[in-house]
Amino acid sequence: MELLRKWNKISLVPRIIFGLILGAILGLTLPGISAIGLLGTLFVGALKALAPLLVFFLVINSLARHKKGARSNMSTVVVLYLISTLLASLCAVAASFLFPSTLTLVQGAEMAAPGGIAEVIKTLLNNAVSNPIGAIVNANFIGVLVWAVIFGLALREAADSTKLMLENISDALSASIKWVINCAPFGIMGLVFSTVSTTGLKAFADYAHIILVLVGCMFFVALVVNPIIVFLCIRRNPFPLVFRCLVNSGIMAFFTRSSAANIPVNMSLCEKLGLDKEKYSVSIPLGATINMAGAAITIAVLTLAAAHTLNITVDFPTAFLLSLVSALSACGASGVAGGSLLLIPMACSLFGISNDVAMQVVGIGFIIGVIQDSCETALNSSSDVLFTAAAEFYGRRKAGQDMGY
Repeated sequence: MELLRKWNKISLVPRIIFGLILGAILGLTLPGISAIGLLGTLFVGALKALAPLLVFFLVINSLARHKKGARSNMSTVVVLYLISTLLASLCAVAASFLFPSTLTLVQGAEMAAPGGIAEVIKTLLNNAVSNPIGAIVNANFIGVLVWAVIFGLALREAADSTKLMLENISDALSASIKWVINCAPFGIMGLVFSTVSTTGLKAFADYAHIILVLVGCMFFVALVVNPIIVFLCIRRNPFPLVFRCLVNSGIMAFFTRSSAANIPVNMSLCEKLGLDKEKYSVSIPLGATINMAGAAITIAVLTLAAAHTLNITVDFPTAFLLSLVSALSACGASGVAGGSLLLIPMACSLFGISNDVAMQVVGIGFIIGVIQDSCETALNSSSDVLFTAAAEFYGRRKAGQDMGY
């Protein structure tokens, strides 16, 4: 017990780094012990199980207790999400022209890809009105948010005892999430072990260039584009906030590779930043759905790589249109089975690339997914907190209040 108390006194980030290193060592030396990898599966499973319930009850509780006339910053948050996604897409297109990539096309996954933006939007709308219980069970956060908002508004006139019950449930779920997050070092150890023991670096050698372009774009957005956006909001040095979000949210998201699983982590970070619970309980799950800068980069880079491979000339108007399509479709990526990769055929259609060839590009995407998807999720998830905080600090600055940052 004394050892456990000393362990818990150590900050979470150093503990996670320790788990990361230990997982890599065990993956290289003891790859046959599959039970170690089970720790990662259980950790991600626990986060995914609690996340929909946490979002559902936090949003209901926040809206039920919302005071009439209180200001909301949701419009600012949404604008920041959309601007970041569009700028990320433009950066990806520019990088693809500066460092053109080509692919050795192979037989890819045979999956049904969406036929166009209209289909993506249709999927999102259908998810929004799905059965509320089914939405929670299937971690359909668009549906969870829509029904939570409806129930929260309907319960504004409820008795105080009902509102107290909702608050108690929200507090219980928040406490449960904290317990799960405290197990993160062991979960990360299991996830790293599974990756190192089953995936060799040789598998990525043929795709080193495309991986560098993808990861380079994501780092550029995380360390240059996003800080500029945040600075314009808070008019202070943005990097302390940027690095805190990357370390506390991005590292976890990198290994879980799930924006949904990282929602509880982001909410916990928002609480530590002193943000308004009524606001971040809505903006964080919303960001996990529409704030998809990493997905926009993936769609644009792999689509242009396919175009370069087939010697298709891409002019400026078409490249700009690709940026818009990538940004718009990325916002609906979480509403499509397979995420951002299965939206590549839709973008490829701009250049007349056949669906068969486009699905081979998707297959390559799955091959490099261990790196691509990890970095994509880290960028997407960490920027959910970053822009939620930036929007709230912007509101405080405009009102002449202390930003607390």
